[in-house]
Amino acid sequence: MGKLQSKITFHTTKYRADGSVEETGPVRAVGQHGPTHTDAVASVAALKPDLCVSGGRDKTVAVCSWRSGAALRRFVGHEREVTKVTAAPDSDRVFSASRDKTVMMWELHGTSGPSQHFLGHDLVVTGLAVSPDASQLCSGSRDNTVCKWDTETGECLGRAVISRNLVTHLCWVPGEPYVIQTSEDKTIRIWDSRELQVAHTFPAKQHIQTCCDASQDGRYCLSSSSGSAGEGSEATLWDLRQTRNRVCEYKGHLQTTTSCVFLPRGPAVTPSIATSSYDSTVKVWDRDTGACLASLCLEGSGPLVSLAVCDSSTLLCASFHSGIHVLRMSDGADPALEEVAAF
Repeated sequence: MGKLQSKITFHTTKYRADGSVEETGPVRAVGQHGPTHTDAVASVAALKPDLCVSGGRDKTVAVCSWRSGAALRRFVGHEREVTKVTAAPDSDRVFSASRDKTVMMWELHGTSGPSQHFLGHDLVVTGLAVSPDASQLCSGSRDNTVCKWDTETGECLGRAVISRNLVTHLCWVPGEPYVIQTSEDKTIRIWDSRELQVAHTFPAKQHIQTCCDASQDGRYCLSSSSGSAGEGSEATLWDLRQTRNRVCEYKGHLQTTTSCVFLPRGPAVTPSIATSSYDSTVKVWDRDTGACLASLCLEGSGPLVSLAVCDSSTLLCASFHSGIHVLRMSDGADPALEEVAAF
């Protein structure tokens, strides 16, 4: 991956409980590895405890060790940029979607070519969610459709069309047959994957919904909003249980919030979430109160577009201009967020 270099980053911000702000930069040197992709990274996902998968404008899908920055596999097959990547937990199968309207499956220990193609969308594929056992895949597109696939055969098991449902993201609810979907029509839908029917639609937001995530216990989901100049750009916590109400909002980004994830709960640490934005910042929030616990500006990164959770203290963040950033969250009652490497 090239020679390991170092750089200094600034503008780490810590938010105190009383609302005051403490500037903590500059921070320690950051390990800078050779870039995994030759152009903007569009999506990153955790694959195994020390591995991640990413895709971008260079049309490639890469499997890397986020600890060393080394690329272990590189898959080439899409004709246009890769828009989304995903993988089932502890699986050797990686899935990618592209502007070429296709979805492909790759084997971590297989050949360099795709082991399965999923063909059926008429426009760019913008959402992917794989079932926990990796036997089924859901995909969504700007063609207003959501499709369900058999990953072994590539057969389309179902196709649902909803007018103006320009899909932006999909995620599978752990331990459940439900898939959450965000859309440019400003809504968040819950799909029952068994019949591929909408089981619930949350009240429409004021802005395009860009991303979603489900908590590991299946009780909550997150969505994030587009926005600019401080308008919109919030993340929202929703209850997936019987009430299905809006629980909390997280406001502080100045531009579109592109990604939102639940963070694993460590010992004596408050439940928290993380968001990334076009404003080049990653923020960590108290899940229950909406208070911002920590904020990190990745200077020179350009828009930040995707987050992936590696473990209880490590996040990956994909950017337009500076590859994939490895971020570390400190434990304790006074958390801090810092960048430790990039590749």
